[in-house]
Amino acid sequence: MNDKAKTVEITILGREYRVACGDEERESLLTAAAYLDRRMREIRDSAKITGNEKIAVMAALNITHELLAAKLPGGFDIGDFKRRMESMQATLDTAMAQQEKLF
Repeated sequence: MNDKAKTVEITILGREYRVACGDEERESLLTAAAYLDRRMREIRDSAKITGNEKIAVMAALNITHELLAAKLPGGFDIGDFKRRMESMQATLDTAMAQQEKLF
């Protein structure tokens, strides 16, 4: 964490939490908090599980399973996907820059 960290308020299952993060991480933190809140609400509503601790553990297990499935052979590797997209974007940027020279 850098010295530019600020406090961001997030809400999960109706409870507010304050989390320190840098400006560049704010949007991804809010997205992650919204995803976690949604998953925890789904678990609470569908499984009729009571107790925030049990709901949090079930959500953590489900999200961890998704992450591991994405990284295991045969799963979708989001990191590889992002790298490939960045490479394609760089190739397109180079091609477009060359086209601009023609006009």
